[in-house]
Amino acid sequence: MRTLAHELCLMLLLMTPLTAFSQSDAKEDMKKAGSEVKEAAKDTGKATKKAAKKTGHAVKKTTKKATHKVAKGTKEGAEKVEDKTKPQ
Repeated sequence: MRTLAHELCLMLLLMTPLTAFSQSDAKEDMKKAGSEVKEAAKDTGKATKKAAKKTGHAVKKTTKKATHKVAKGTKEGAEKVEDKTKPQ
């Protein structure tokens, strides 16, 4: 009986440092995960900025093109009306 009690105590003593060690690993894992989330957020922000810039340039180009096309159409329409309304 005494041997069994000694073995149990010895097992508990040997397992204690492993438990403490695993807790510090968990803490480090949490820090690492937090850092990775932070970096992922930065990357997402950079990608969003790049996409917004690209979209902004595309909208500007399309708007400019549409404006010129409308202006050209207006000019042509005005010329047609002018031709029809000239006194003969």
